[in-house]
Amino acid sequence: MKAFFARILAKWKLIYLPALLKMGIWGVGAVAVLDSSSIPVPMDLILAGYIWADKGHFWLYTLMASVGSAIGGLVPYGLGRAGGELFLLKRVDRAKFEKMRDRFERQEFLAVMIPSMLPPPTPWKVFIFGAGVFEMAVLPFMTAVAVGRIIRWLILSLLVIKLGPHAVDLVAHHALRAMLVVLGLAVMGFALWWLRKRRKVAGAGPAV
Repeated sequence: MKAFFARILAKWKLIYLPALLKMGIWGVGAVAVLDSSSIPVPMDLILAGYIWADKGHFWLYTLMASVGSAIGGLVPYGLGRAGGELFLLKRVDRAKFEKMRDRFERQEFLAVMIPSMLPPPTPWKVFIFGAGVFEMAVLPFMTAVAVGRIIRWLILSLLVIKLGPHAVDLVAHHALRAMLVVLGLAVMGFALWWLRKRRKVAGAGPAV
């Protein structure tokens, strides 16, 4: 069985991946679908190559890859929605499961968007699986993935345009630091949004 899957992966890397990449922008979208759904590929490296060769259309490569990633993410999301609850309940008790659900539902958009922003080795599919388990609606789920990916790959695009394709190595070597910076910015953004919301509610006050 291992040999069978090894042959499939070898054929994928040697035949199918180059064929898709020849499709240009559409190929980037197709590879992103496969990367998010089943077969992991070095998306950052692939995007960097395209962006370096065609800097003027960096935004289009970023958009196509982000949309493809959101579509591909429906596979682990669907698996989580189909049977993920039973999978989790075998590993945690019901009380802890409900606590996890409540926490996710309070901040479900950020719970998907932030991991989508972060570079490897972030366990992205775990969060996507969790979105399915806790029954996040499909449209907000796909929007959160796409927004997170757009932010991540726009930053990568700017680095590639400024520093060249080796910017991918820079991101990889400083992945933990990048994760902490992005998380810090996300927390600050959420705190500002929450404070503004509270001020609006307080400003409205009760009707006299």
